[in-house]
Amino acid sequence: MSHDQNFKNLILDYPREAIQFAAAAESAAIDQGARILPIRQEQLKERLGERFRELDTPLLVEWPDGRRETLLFVLEEDTNPSRFSIHRLAHYCLDLAELMGTERIVPVVIFLQPGAYPPELRLGGDVQAYLEFRYLAWPLFRLHARDYFDSPNVVARLNLPNMAYAPDEKVDVYAQAVRGLITLEPDPERRLKYLDFIDIYAELDDNERQLYEQRYAPEADIMSGFAERFIEQGVQQGIQQGIQQGVKQGVQQGVQQGEARILLRQLTARFGAIPPETRRKVETADADTLLQWSERILSAETLDEVLH
Repeated sequence: MSHDQNFKNLILDYPREAIQFAAAAESAAIDQGARILPIRQEQLKERLGERFRELDTPLLVEWPDGRRETLLFVLEEDTNPSRFSIHRLAHYCLDLAELMGTERIVPVVIFLQPGAYPPELRLGGDVQAYLEFRYLAWPLFRLHARDYFDSPNVVARLNLPNMAYAPDEKVDVYAQAVRGLITLEPDPERRLKYLDFIDIYAELDDNERQLYEQRYAPEADIMSGFAERFIEQGVQQGIQQGIQQGVKQGVQQGVQQGEARILLRQLTARFGAIPPETRRKVETADADTLLQWSERILSAETLDEVLH
């Protein structure tokens, strides 16, 4: 599983909300008149050459009317704090400052798993420090999920499963994340995309999923029905695109993508969290194989029996 890619997608889809969530104090001056633009990694690699260090997502905040100077946010997700390199981050920020011609940079590091991390870097001698570097640390594992149950920030709600909570709160945490997705995200495709995000990080087992469906039946039915309708529409859209681009290719692509998504939802509902390698196997399978697997779900006792 690529946590880096998951969070990169999250930040690119919700840049304003990501900044407000992870850098609240610095985001106070970012009003609706400001534009937030991602800086493409390809652009950085081309201009920095050997100095290029790929992190997660640099976001450029600018005010078209020029009333404020451009501000650059560097957001990095680190799954394991022990692997975080403050030296690499400092290098990257210095390179970006030189490249973009600005000293207004806010480095933010989102830590997913528990662990220790250095709060600052100080270089100097016996008399004084000659270089000091700090960043905004945002350890998700230290945030109390219940404090964000009613948050209007979609990034906060989607990350509820990554926060701290008691074991007996797990189903409620999952439910509040799903509820936030339903109420804060109107786009059908993003709803389906980030329902997968919630599933990945919540990792409900069979008993917990059954408890969720019992305790939050209306919302569970809404998301299940929505997913099936959206997938069906996706299949039909793929067919229509296929007519324009070549019927055979369009039908196969639309059917494969639609069937893969609905099969993953069915497998998750029956067997709990799906391992990353199994998810990739389903996503890359052809339509005939997906159909064979879907026919085995009701009779199979294990995930291996479905996909053998």
